[in-house]
Amino acid sequence: MQNKLILLAEEIANAAEKSFLSLFENKENYYYCVLVTTGEALPPFISAWSFEALETFAKEISEEKANLSKWFYGDSPYFNFEEENFKTVRELFYAREKKLDQDFFKEVDFRVEAMIVAMELLDKKGIFSLNQSRDKVYINVEVVPPDHSNTLRALRLNKKEDILDWLNEAAEDFIV
Repeated sequence: MQNKLILLAEEIANAAEKSFLSLFENKENYYYCVLVTTGEALPPFISAWSFEALETFAKEISEEKANLSKWFYGDSPYFNFEEENFKTVRELFYAREKKLDQDFFKEVDFRVEAMIVAMELLDKKGIFSLNQSRDKVYINVEVVPPDHSNTLRALRLNKKEDILDWLNEAAEDFIV
């Protein structure tokens, strides 16, 4: 089981790394970098926000509305960025579909854990500190619709003191 998890995590990390590295070529300062999945743990995709993108977004709509979108993957101009890098990941996930029928919750946990390990692998490589200091970047595996498990993963993947803005502005009901 552990080998299968590592293999899936490595493939997710490879896809995410390609997407994030391509994204980071624009030299913007990122504060939000996530893998997004559903409660059924469908294949993930990346989303990200930079301070520059948020500022542009605020000029287009309003600062107030932009602040509401600051931590929302779906409003990001980098939503599902370079999704073609995740083709193999999608194939691996769909090959595992039959397992969903056998033990849905175990399979969901397995997939989410593989995504977390992938983000940990990228973090160890220093991917999230290329254009900014790592302590300024919130990383996570976000499940939508959001629930308290997003907060648990955020605390696993980040130092609490580094994500206080996210905890105060976006964390789901969870006492930290």
